[in-house]
Amino acid sequence: MKKLKNEAALFKEAMLAGVKYAEGRGVVEFEATDSASEKLLYIYRLLVHDKVMQPLPEDQVAEKSMRHKLAMWYAKQLPKDHPLLK
Repeated sequence: MKKLKNEAALFKEAMLAGVKYAEGRGVVEFEATDSASEKLLYIYRLLVHDKVMQPLPEDQVAEKSMRHKLAMWYAKQLPKDHPLLK
């Protein structure tokens, strides 16, 4: 798994986009008390279910790999000259 440049910042933005996507679909309403890990797992599973991203092998589903996968998903949506991709 090759680490992306600015992966932490990409992941942070990806979480915001993922929450917006999930709540926009009307399938969930996240609470302020929901942990980042819970949100991450839910968003990852939803994106895989909607066939927006390829699933990880079930034995590799861990927080670190889901964070990377979500960051990559978000990075692919950004224009090539976006500051987070430099």
